[in-house]
Amino acid sequence: MLDGPMPPRLTLVERATGRQEIRKSRFIAVAGPVADEAAAKDFIAAQSDPSAGHNCWAWRLGQNYRFNDDGEPGGTAGKPILAAIDGQGLDRVAVVVSRWFGGVLLGSGGLIRAYGGTAALCLRDAAKVALIETVSGTLTCGFSDLALVQARLGALPGVQMEVQSFTDSGAILSVSAPTSDAGGVDRLLADLTSGRSAIRWDDPA
Repeated sequence: MLDGPMPPRLTLVERATGRQEIRKSRFIAVAGPVADEAAAKDFIAAQSDPSAGHNCWAWRLGQNYRFNDDGEPGGTAGKPILAAIDGQGLDRVAVVVSRWFGGVLLGSGGLIRAYGGTAALCLRDAAKVALIETVSGTLTCGFSDLALVQARLGALPGVQMEVQSFTDSGAILSVSAPTSDAGGVDRLLADLTSGRSAIRWDDPA
């Protein structure tokens, strides 16, 4: 087992496509970022081409994944597509590979290479971004500290703030930050306001 930090997980910036023709069969892959299982299902439904003989797909969301061979021999389509997603360290991604049969049988090995290869081709050239886990919370802040807190915390990478409401003494803000930085945000806030303000972080779902 290798030591050292895990490489950052990546997701796609936007929808990407890839295509190839293999022994007269045409394969087109469409990949895109998905936030949850419902979004993955919607993506697959939207990208499946009714004119294709098969619309095979896979998605990965953290520890959860699904794949489907859509009538191709078992294990020759969906699983290789998932392997292409995992092979590039991608998460929160769905891929649909549509096939138009060209009259020449590819055999199981040929199908695995065609579906997995078309998915990998599509994903290899797609724009990617590191997937950063974030945590949300609620910050109660007095008027005297509000401008300073907004300026200093808002300048931190990955930290976002939005005023939810005003009270008689100050404001209530919603805050999100990279999970790994939450402790540092707490300490900075305590220093800035001499302990007058604190963030109540939400429990992870």
